[in-house]
Amino acid sequence: MTMIPPGLLPEGLSDRLPPQAEASARLARRVLDTVATHGYERVMPPLAEFEDTLTQRLKSMRAQDLVRAVDPVSQRSLALRPDMTAQVGRIAATRLATAPRPLRLSYAGPVIRLKANQLRPEREKLQVGAELIGSDSVAAAVEIVNVAIEALQAAGVSGLTIDFTLPDLIDMLAAGPLPLAADELEAVRTELDAKDAGALVALGPQAAAYLPLIEATGPFHAAMERLEAFNAQLGGAINSRIAGLRAIARPIGWDITLTLDPTERHGFEYQNWFGFSIFAEGFIGEIGRGGSYAILRADGQDEPAIGFSLYPDPLIDAGFGDEAPKRLFLPLGADAIRAAELRAEGWHTVAALVGDEDGATLRCSHWLDGAELRAF
Repeated sequence: MTMIPPGLLPEGLSDRLPPQAEASARLARRVLDTVATHGYERVMPPLAEFEDTLTQRLKSMRAQDLVRAVDPVSQRSLALRPDMTAQVGRIAATRLATAPRPLRLSYAGPVIRLKANQLRPEREKLQVGAELIGSDSVAAAVEIVNVAIEALQAAGVSGLTIDFTLPDLIDMLAAGPLPLAADELEAVRTELDAKDAGALVALGPQAAAYLPLIEATGPFHAAMERLEAFNAQLGGAINSRIAGLRAIARPIGWDITLTLDPTERHGFEYQNWFGFSIFAEGFIGEIGRGGSYAILRADGQDEPAIGFSLYPDPLIDAGFGDEAPKRLFLPLGADAIRAAELRAEGWHTVAALVGDEDGATLRCSHWLDGAELRAF
């Protein structure tokens, strides 16, 4: 029988130790505090739900992709959440169905996937985000994008890039000015994803009509000019999308890089008219994404919503949120009243339990000598 080493964790799961655990909590708190100033109130959904309840709201994930278990109480199948957005949607559609709209909610907590992706080997991630429920208007999109940027900047992140996409654009064009059959539609999507102009042309003239969308990819303003030229060829069929993108980009600060990929769909399976990814300089892959979507209400009707989710683990690994606290060693018999005053001033006190403890080894920079602070 193979012996499992003590402390071994399942693949893709890990402990966060000091000081990273504190940095993780601090970064999440800065994001949540920032979105709270814009009226977003926190909810805390459970780590697991009944599988059928969760999967009917996870449009971008199959049941077999979830970490599952049988509930010993109900004997029903449970699933650990792979995403908190779906849970927030459930809360909005049920527990808060009668709350005034627009409803602004925020959240933070761990999520877990059955398998990791190639860029990040972790199966458990921290997810922090905000959802605006009851509207997916341009005004709502402007708010969500700018709140996401402000929250990351409050956490100390700079060098941000926002990449905009229009997830339902191909469906909209295929059902209107550039008709495609169902089998053609999927083939066109595949080649647009690959940005393969030659393969798109090889599919035929109807598919080749989508070529300008490959060209309308890249730095935002140049890409928008090409998208607007394409729109003119279509007789203004996507005027509302163009106007929406322009309005969303307008208030974003000059220090934020904007790009456009109008046909990007990876990770935007449940978004509709608008989506965006967030990247930070020096990090591989996105650190967040958001967009507009629909929540299924109990009466079977869809309710519009828009939101964003951040996955800050790479930021935490890089040292964001890490602040060395002021640690003060309290020898035996130290003045308790003076120690309380110092804690109120921001010191973290470490009290001796026996007489021969060394405060320096406990990572304290100072010790309390009567009422005075002495450096080690």
